[in-house]
Amino acid sequence: MAEDNELQRLKEQRLAELQRRGSEDEARAKIEREKQDALRVILTPEARQRLTNIKMVRPEFAEQMELQLIQLAQTGKVRLPITDEQLKQILGKLTERRKDITIRRI
Repeated sequence: MAEDNELQRLKEQRLAELQRRGSEDEARAKIEREKQDALRVILTPEARQRLTNIKMVRPEFAEQMELQLIQLAQTGKVRLPITDEQLKQILGKLTERRKDITIRRI
């Protein structure tokens, strides 16, 4: 009897965990869909392709870039849609700011 109760309790915990994860996954998927919909409006197809290519190589950087582009569009700081050339300029400005660190061996 005690083992049955323990087993039932574990099953209930596992079910609750799976339901919680499922709702978190759904929420993440919804946010991603909304972000992609916004980027379709903000970027031209060529610019979106460039961002997709960057995402394959540097996913964290591309994620930051996507959020910054959405923020720029929401605040009205850029004219829409952003073309591939404009995206290149924005990328150039962002990579300029980055400090390159070099290590020299003595």
